This record gives sequence, structure tokens and C-alpha cells, in this order.
Amino acid sequence: MTGKGTAGHPGGAGAQDISAVGEHFLVGLRPTPTLDARDRALLGELRPAGVVLFKSNFRHDLPYIDWLPVFAQLLEAVRAAIGRERILIAIDHEGGRVCRTPPPLTRFSYAAHWTAEAAAVGRAMGTELASLGVNLSFAPVLDIHSNPVNPVIGLRAFGETPEQVVPPALAFMAALQSEGVVACGKHFPGHGDTDRDSHLELPVLRQDLAALEARELKPFEAAIRAGIPMLMTAHILLPAIDGDAPATLSKRINQTLLREQLGFRGVIVTDDIGMRAVSQRFENPAAAVQVFAAGADLLMVCAHWTDTDRCRGFARALLAAERTGALAPELLEASRRRIRALLSRARQGRVTALPDQVFQSHRRAGALFAAETAEVI
Repeated sequence: MTGKGTAGHPGGAGAQDISAVGEHFLVGLRPTPTLDARDRALLGELRPAGVVLFKSNFRHDLPYIDWLPVFAQLLEAVRAAIGRERILIAIDHEGGRVCRTPPPLTRFSYAAHWTAEAAAVGRAMGTELASLGVNLSFAPVLDIHSNPVNPVIGLRAFGETPEQVVPPALAFMAALQSEGVVACGKHFPGHGDTDRDSHLELPVLRQDLAALEARELKPFEAAIRAGIPMLMTAHILLPAIDGDAPATLSKRINQTLLREQLGFRGVIVTDDIGMRAVSQRFENPAAAVQVFAAGADLLMVCAHWTDTDRCRGFARALLAAERTGALAPELLEASRRRIRALLSRARQGRVTALPDQVFQSHRRAGALFAAETAEVI
């Protein structure tokens, strides 16, 4: 199997076991602008498919000309530690408060404020992210802002109906990818009609399948038809479909609904499993096995919410399940093919400075976000 460690690779021969399943993981880095020693050790042992960046992985206290080379060194260290030819460098980059990068990268407003300019904003975001070596953005949001008391989606959604969401979401997706950044739609099967924040607790969506099909699923269906390569699951419970497991852990939602009914053939990634909606379920490493049995391909574990050293236990549980047959070999092999197909299309770019006139033009592409108290994490 490709991706196994060697005695000469960081982590040594003892790292071979967990690196054999490492490509099923995305690891969110600890909050440092240089590679933390613990991250270096984990990346060397696990050799994940890639990493997720957060605000503190950038130097926000330095001008562009100074923070950019520091960031380039961070990515070089990440690549050296993982030791794979192709990896994912991922980030949440939607606009509004969901932005990690320092100036002069463009701070666009929430998606709801630039629906008519979605293609222009997508191209601008794609150009800027690609210049950072980022090749995966967890966007567009395909949720529908259908519940006015929703504390976590709101203006992050393109609109309040499927008809308002689909055209700009697809335009954004195509434009982002035209600049070499893979798009990941979220949060399947739809987080817009909830009234709780899944970062803090488990939301419950009391819609049956017919109601989902009539509204929440429509943007995902459209994105699948348009060839979106990656979708993220939501940490929400839908009792009418699966009363036991949140969407992230539900075979009825990920395998039966998303893969079989909607025909999605791309990569399914979990939202961060350290989020409070599901974190208790993952105190037992065997929960990682349930994620893959349910149909997901990538487990996201980020230091912002939890100790990423837990990945070792998750990987060992996955290896044991593969060895004992608790996870069917053909299921994992199909998952690996999907991940490798995604990696093959993900541009492996270098960090490159953009001229100021590029940023000037991007600031005219769509509505900007100017709140001084933005919680950029």
C-alpha cells in the first residue's frame, strides 16, 4: 500500500502502522506560525492526507513581505514532515468572520452580500489562496438560511431558498476551482434550519426525508450534478432518518442518502470531530471506525478544538477494524481511490507574493467585511 512510512522517514519504522491509514486524516495544526514539535512528530508518524490552517498559523503582526516567507517555511516543514508527494493544504475561507488570513488578502463580506458577484469573488479568493499554496477551501456553504434564529449559518448562506442559493454557489465553486483551489461544499445534509450551534452542542433537525428533498438537499444535488469533488458532513441529528447517530456518523445519511440516492462519488470529509456537538462520542477511538463505516473518507481532527494526538488512537482503531474485517476491505479501498483521485487534481503550488494591484482589483470584486471585532480564528 502506498503511503507507508520507512525507517528513514520521520517517525521511523514504528510509524508504519498508523501511516498505512494516514491518508484518511486531515490534521488541524496547533496555533503556531512555525511547525510545532508535536505536530512535526504526529505528521511524520501519521502521514495524513493534509493539514488544516487556522488564524494563528499566520503572523498577523507583520507586513505581507515579512509574514509570507514565515508562512512559506511553515508549509515547507509540513511537507517535509508528511513526506507525501501530494498533500492537501486546507483552510476555511468563506468571507465574513470565517477568514484566517492576514492583510493584504481580501476580507470579503458574507456570501449573502455578494451573490451577484459570486464568480468574481470566487476567482479572487482562488487566486489569493493559490498564491499561499492552499489547494482546498471548505466552501461554498450550501446550507439555506431558512431559520432566522439559526446562530451559526445566517448570512454565511447565499440565500433563504434553494433558488437563491444554487446559482451563486455553483458560480463561486467553478470560479474558485478555475484558480486551482478545490471546493468543498458544506454542511450535508443541510445546517440552515437548525437553532443550535454545532460548535457548542448537537443541533436537532426534525425534518423527514420528503422535507429535506423539498428544500435542504437541493443545493447539494445541484453541486453534485455540477461535479463538486468534496462535501463536508454536518454535526446534526435528524431523528426522522437516523435517531441514533449524527449525520457525520450515520450510514443512512452518508451512504444511503448521499452516495446511493444522490449519486455522490467524490470525497466525504467530516467537520471537525472536536466540536462539542460530537466530541463526547469520540472519547472512544472506535467512533472513528463508525465514521468510515458510515461512508466518510476523511476524518478532520483540529487542534483548535481538541488534542490532535488523539489521531494516533483513531488510526490504531481503524487499523484494527481493517485487520479484523470490522471494516470491509473493499469499503476502505474505494475510499482510498476517492482520496487519491482528489489528491491527483489538487495543485501542489508554491507560496508566491502577489503584486499590490491584484489585491486592489480584488477589493472591487465584491462586498467587503469591515467589522473591527471579527472573530477570525
